[in-house]
Amino acid sequence: MPALARARSERQLLDANRQFYDLLWTGARLIEPQRFNTWPLVRSVLPRSRRQLEIAPGLRPRLPLEETQFADISAPALVTLGRRGASVTLSAVSSLPFAAGAFDLVCALDIVEHVDDDDAAWSEIARVAAPGAVLLLSAPLHPSRWTAFDDFVGHRRRYEPAQLSAKLAQHDLGVERSGIYGMQPRSSRLLDLGIWWLTHQRKRAMWWYNRAFMPLGVRFQKKLELVPGMIDTAAVDEVLLVCRKRPAGAGGGAR
Repeated sequence: MPALARARSERQLLDANRQFYDLLWTGARLIEPQRFNTWPLVRSVLPRSRRQLEIAPGLRPRLPLEETQFADISAPALVTLGRRGASVTLSAVSSLPFAAGAFDLVCALDIVEHVDDDDAAWSEIARVAAPGAVLLLSAPLHPSRWTAFDDFVGHRRRYEPAQLSAKLAQHDLGVERSGIYGMQPRSSRLLDLGIWWLTHQRKRAMWWYNRAFMPLGVRFQKKLELVPGMIDTAAVDEVLLVCRKRPAGAGGGAR
């Protein structure tokens, strides 16, 4: 793809994601990190240095609000986070304004699938992580399982498991633990109905999503179960990864 066309595609995707999530977060209430099934994991990996970054949290942050640097493309989300005492920066994942090795914990959930240039995103996520840092990452799997939900929320890709492992290895990220992740509805009829409402009655649908469906989803989320190394991905739609930043060129990647 020519550079100009690629840049236009990236801008269009960024604009589409920003429009969707600006509207979503404008009418949303912040959900505390302690309410998500990721909280026990987060507590176990918080660094003593408190040098920690969460990328693209929206109003669903997983790291402690007053101890974390947050970066997001959505100004409405950052305003709300800032009011709660968080340090916030308006930034895309592919161009983070932080020094190399600045953080001992990096959380980047539900983000790499949204960008056009995922190599730039992976590179930046790895760059700002210090050697030995813990990274909490997620990615949707299996392109054959693409649904209308992926299109609507601005996904650019699903990864083949081997492709994801190669990306991690390329950026010196070793998988220590992993597990099933995500809150996408399993019912195709419910999914189709939700997308119809979001398409034809977007403001009303966003209201119901923020006031009813998301709180119910949080209330009934399953306990996060992690296994050593990479989980068997055959029946997994989205994976959560607990990775460790290796010294540059150390190799090993995902196990």
